[in-house]
Formats: sequence, structure tokens, C-alpha cells
Amino acid sequence: MNILITGGASGLGEAITKKLAEDLNNSIFFTYSKSAMKAKEIETDYPNSRAIKCDFSEPDDIQALQLAMHEFDLDVLINNAYNGEFIKSHFQKTPTNDFFLDFKNNILPVIEITQTAILSFRKKKSGKIITILSAALVNTPPIGSSVYIANKAYLEKLTKVWAIENIKFNISSNSISPSFMLTALTAETDERMIEQIKESHPLKKLLTIEEVATSVSFLCSASVQMNGVDLLMNAGMNIKN
Repeated sequence: MNILITGGASGLGEAITKKLAEDLNNSIFFTYSKSAMKAKEIETDYPNSRAIKCDFSEPDDIQALQLAMHEFDLDVLINNAYNGEFIKSHFQKTPTNDFFLDFKNNILPVIEITQTAILSFRKKKSGKIITILSAALVNTPPIGSSVYIANKAYLEKLTKVWAIENIKFNISSNSISPSFMLTALTAETDERMIEQIKESHPLKKLLTIEEVATSVSFLCSASVQMNGVDLLMNAGMNIKN
């Protein structure tokens, strides 16, 4: 399979890239923004992978990636990248511009990249879209996370639209909603808060990026009959109706 992973050089994205690159039958394309050294290491360790510089806040990078995608003959698109730092601020204290910039840097690029992928998928009449969301859309949202949660909620609905509009072309759209994980995005979380999360977790431990990467791998090979599904990875702390 030919697979594109956005934000595939660090954190969860790195785990996904490495997991899928273990299969030498896969050709892995992954984007990075600031993790140039990690990207080079992945390319060295996995010859079937190729790193692509793409900063979501740079329109020229997005356009260059879209042009390159026409040559990839993609089978799977994995929307994983999240640009910038986690904005932690109570809703009423969050400047309106923070919502605008975060949407511009994290949602519009996903829309553009996914549109390009869908056009390619429709021509070959097959393809899979996998989007990383968050279990916070089901669990109690962390205080001060309104910008991040709003963006993930927007993507959640788009994944359903992609599923319904494209299934007749043998194209599926699914998502994964992981609970709290230790990544660069959550690096500033207070240790006491992390211990509280562990204590309230049914398994008394945090979800790992490797566990999520395994679920992504499953969706890559799943039947197209699996469409419009969100895999909630929170050990049943809350269950969707």
C-alpha cells in the first residue's frame, strides 16, 4: 500500500509511521515540520519511507505536498498532524484570534490535503481516509481545551461527510479517538494531573502511542465495509450511544 501520514516524524505520528513501515510491501510517505533529524533517522531505518517537509502554517508547503500527492498513487491517507502548541486557556479568556489561527493552521490544511486525496481515490475507485480525533469528544473535556476540542469536533463531522459522499467510489473514512497519551502535545501536563488520570483510568495506566498505531494499522487493512466508524480508545471510561 502507498500511505501518506501527516505529522509522521514525532509522537503518535512517528509510532504510526514505524508500525506501517515494518511491512516492506508498504511505501510510506510522511510529513514533518520541525523534526528534521527524526525524519532522517526514520528514512535511514526504514528504506521504504520518504520524509516530506510540510509546515501546516505555510501555504506554499501545503501546495507543494498536494502537487507531490499526484505522484504517490495513494491507497491510504492518515490525517494525524497537529500544528503548534496546545492552547490552554479558559474559553472566556481565549482571544478570538486564537480560534481563527488554530483553525487556519490545523483544519484548513487537512481539508486541502483530504480533497486532493479524494480526487485521486475517486479516479482509482478505492482508498481509505483515517483521521486522528480525541476521546475528549466523548469523555469530559480537559479544562482550558476549547480551541483543540472545537477543531477535533469539526474534523469529527467531516469524517462522516467523507464517509457518506465517497463510499460509492469504494472509499472509506474512519477515525480513531485516543484518550490521554504522553506526547509532545501533552508534555506540559502537570505530573499530579497525570497521576490523577492514571488513577481514574479503568486499567490504571495511560494509553500508549504504540497501541494507537496498531489500531491505525488495523484500519489500513480493514474491509471498506468498515466506513464512518470512530474507534474510541478510552478503555470504556465513557461509551458512545
